[in-house]
Amino acid sequence: MKIMTFTIPCYNSAAYMERCINTLLPCGNDVEVIIVNDGSTDDTGKIADNYATQYPEIVRVIHQENGGHGEAINMGLKNASGLYFKVVDSDDWIDAPGIIKVLQTLKTLVSDNSAPDMMVCNYVYEKLQEGTRNVINYNNVIPHDQICGWDDLRRFPPWKYLIMHSLIYRTQLLHECNLKLPKHTFYVDCIFAYQPLPFVKTIYYLDINLYHYFIGRDDQSVNENMMIKRIDQQLKVTRIMIGCHRLPGSISSKKLSNYMLSYLAMMMTICTVFMRISGTKEDHKKEKELWTFLTSCDNGLYRHASCRFLRMVAILPGSSGNKITVRLYKIARKVYKFN
Repeated sequence: MKIMTFTIPCYNSAAYMERCINTLLPCGNDVEVIIVNDGSTDDTGKIADNYATQYPEIVRVIHQENGGHGEAINMGLKNASGLYFKVVDSDDWIDAPGIIKVLQTLKTLVSDNSAPDMMVCNYVYEKLQEGTRNVINYNNVIPHDQICGWDDLRRFPPWKYLIMHSLIYRTQLLHECNLKLPKHTFYVDCIFAYQPLPFVKTIYYLDINLYHYFIGRDDQSVNENMMIKRIDQQLKVTRIMIGCHRLPGSISSKKLSNYMLSYLAMMMTICTVFMRISGTKEDHKKEKELWTFLTSCDNGLYRHASCRFLRMVAILPGSSGNKITVRLYKIARKVYKFN
């Protein structure tokens, strides 16, 4: 049995995908690496096929018409045979000693019949062009090296929210929660880090810097100009997340419910900040429509989200409010180095 499936969504990734794949190969036959060639027009497919030929026991390749990042993840999940599932973007990489420790830990837990629903590890923002790095750890939030539940966790600061890069899910759990990411849409990693959470009952945190998240390409989805350009896709993802679960009240764990509400508030904040940076009349209208949509879905959710949002000083009215909103974003971006 394979302990873990790694899915690598690839679209025109020939220039950097080998670094990513090479960090996974030392895992050996404990894992499968599914490379999804998402309609690439460069040598991505050829490179992937070469790896599958060289490492037939580890690497599998799926070629598909372009469906976007989410559809590539969907395809990887559909074909996954590993007990656990992790997405590794093709421009990122995994710490080789760290992943060996992850696999050893999971094998021990599985043999003890205590396999967790979700494993959490640290991730590192790598700004190679600037020569800087920023480690995000959870050592003051989640008890480490033990099985725990949501009620055992402390409060997540906004800069330490769980993201796709920090998460390893039990594969069957992702099927049970009917995770299916939308096609041709960026920012679906937010759905991946949100929708499955109420199905997670047991958590295990390893305090190791496992995932290296590359920041710096001009065409990267988290590039500020790209986020403004793709604001409609950010809005789409936020609406999907709002509709995933009825909040508050539907989640048994109050701590998890509060975390998910705060996560939605953060998403509302991100959308509003970038629509205000854009400053167009059209985006101002979209901002109002987003908040109207939230109100129509659940008034309790609106009250909670708007309260968190106000505390973040992100809906100050008028041109002065817009300037303060954008200035606070710039400060947070500089301090936390998140894009």
